[in-house]
Amino acid sequence: MSRKKFQTIFDCGSSKVRAGIFNNEDQDNTFFIESNFYTNSSSLKFEIQKIITSLENFTNEYIDSVDLMVDSSRMVSIAISVSKKIEELKLRKDNILFLVQEAKQQIEKYYSDFSILHIVINNYKLDNIDYSELPDEIDCQFISLDIIFICLPNKLISDLKDTFSEFNILINQIICSSYAKSINYKNNLNSTGAVSFIDIGFKKTSIISFIHNKLIFLDVLPIGGNHITKDISLLLKIDINEAEKLKLNFEKINQHANNEFFSLEMIQKIAFARTEEILELCMKSIESNTQIKGVSKIILIGEGSKILDNKFK
Repeated sequence: MSRKKFQTIFDCGSSKVRAGIFNNEDQDNTFFIESNFYTNSSSLKFEIQKIITSLENFTNEYIDSVDLMVDSSRMVSIAISVSKKIEELKLRKDNILFLVQEAKQQIEKYYSDFSILHIVINNYKLDNIDYSELPDEIDCQFISLDIIFICLPNKLISDLKDTFSEFNILINQIICSSYAKSINYKNNLNSTGAVSFIDIGFKKTSIISFIHNKLIFLDVLPIGGNHITKDISLLLKIDINEAEKLKLNFEKINQHANNEFFSLEMIQKIAFARTEEILELCMKSIESNTQIKGVSKIILIGEGSKILDNKFK
């Protein structure tokens, strides 16, 4: 079987599907595509099918496997600490793997309806001394690990696998898109100290906080840009798709100048009232974490944050 030239990545959101292909032999040969806006999850399969067709036409290859990025308001992060007394003086990699496996078994036991996407060790405590990374050679008698597990519901993962299997496509791995994006931004910013990324999606808002490059916590709020769109739709008595366009395109408000119900001031008040609520909830979540003290840098990302880039804000 010939080796595939292209790697395919899908990002399945609540309102859009995005995909990209990357040439394994030519890094400059990439192609990106996104679906139309949708609010009904039943449209997901149709949009995925259209994107698959476009990607296969571009690459002249059949897609049989993809890497999948996904977020959900039902995503959870679980922090756990595990420890072990070491009989041998020299710390070995097997000691770490044993503790990680032990913690994983606890998560699988008590969160049986969830699947683990990411396992993040954010602290090693060796004989009561903290290390952000595991030392290469060290003697110790006691080790403790602080681990964060990022998980998605089994039902969601099963549904996504079933959807892609209808197109004879296997999912290689599933990645939490908020977590992946925050790492990418963090690495590009080279930021030190405390930094929190607020990823405002369509149906959820994720808060991912780091201190000195260590993941401290990940929280998910079941509120997002969808609530802003619904507010505009309800109060202006317009279609949900039209409300979404207004939310993202204040500068084109003059297109509706002849409609007496559409005023820039009214839309601003509706949109920013809900946006303020979302940001206040995010700040409460960040402030509730005892590890974050003093000033923390806040960075807004995600489709829902684009409303704050508008020149009319």
